[in-house]
Amino acid sequence: MENQLTVANQPQFHRLKIAKKQQLTKQAFALQLAVPPELKSQYEYKAGQYLTLKYHFQEREVQNDYSITSSPFEDQLSLAIKINGEKSSTHFLFNHYKIGDEISVSEPQGRFFLPSRPNEKRTIIAFASGIGITPILSHIKNILNEEKSTRIFLFYGNKNYEDIILKNELENLQKQVAERFEVFYFLSQEPVRDKLFQGRIDEKKIALIINQILHLDEDDEESTIWDSTDKVLICGPGAMIKSVANACYNHGIPKKNIHFELFETYNEDIYPTEKEFPLIENVKVTIKYNHIEKDGIILKNNERKILQQLLDLGYKLPYSCKSGVCGSCLCYLKNGKVDMTEDEYLTDHEKDQGKILPCTAIAMSKEIFLDFDMI
Repeated sequence: MENQLTVANQPQFHRLKIAKKQQLTKQAFALQLAVPPELKSQYEYKAGQYLTLKYHFQEREVQNDYSITSSPFEDQLSLAIKINGEKSSTHFLFNHYKIGDEISVSEPQGRFFLPSRPNEKRTIIAFASGIGITPILSHIKNILNEEKSTRIFLFYGNKNYEDIILKNELENLQKQVAERFEVFYFLSQEPVRDKLFQGRIDEKKIALIINQILHLDEDDEESTIWDSTDKVLICGPGAMIKSVANACYNHGIPKKNIHFELFETYNEDIYPTEKEFPLIENVKVTIKYNHIEKDGIILKNNERKILQQLLDLGYKLPYSCKSGVCGSCLCYLKNGKVDMTEDEYLTDHEKDQGKILPCTAIAMSKEIFLDFDMI
């Protein structure tokens, strides 16, 4: 029997009308949502954030997250959604929701955003795969609008030419600001003349990109474009993010300057664990969740992350990526000690408050008390 804990701390939802609907490719479509004046403040968002759509499918309620493709200055709220097969909830959404229909939409969520630097001259490198272009596009438009001296290089992977989502919008952007924005397409299942652009974006491809595209910098003859990189943005499947993030790190980009967003549950660490931890056995854990306290939970040892062990024991705790990216499992460490292998998601203020991500945390004491009641 599962250890059922009621889900708490859900985002606030409102009913919004579908203002526009457009098919982008055979497997993707766009939605624009109309926000009434009385809800404008609730739907103010930052580039890189996402919304959750809630609707009924096959006699059950589904909740799916979709990144916002519009940018705050555009004064609209748009999404691009991948259709995951004919029997999927996204196929149902595409076929059964039309312009004028209402749907439950969460207020904006997520932390995949960058502080604006309008007075700086920056170089931003972005990597996207498939539907992972959605938050990246929002970032690109926002940065180009707010930072008049910043340049962006986008490397975008798809299976074939017809699958390239939001291609028209990307090419229009490139025409408008060709001196500050370049996009390079990579195809994994369609032959291309230049073999550099054949295949998936992975560690080997990153090395080629650095050497063949991001080499001599016209703005600084003594340096390369890669050397001048300020930030790296990545979005796509977990394996792609892991490969690209590690390649960027191994080629000199600090982890704090590498930002990524996951679209799926991913059970592996993005970066390899560089620490060794002393073995602690029979770790006693207490959980507080939705005002219900569960004690006497025993973890065999601290060789695995706390969240995964609790999930394996059947406890229904909030999570999405399990890699320290989404923040869904954020909680307070009320008692005990842990060591987080990744903590880039947390601000210094949150760390000072005792907040942790149990998906990346290793137990460092015999007893631990986790409080998931964040509100």
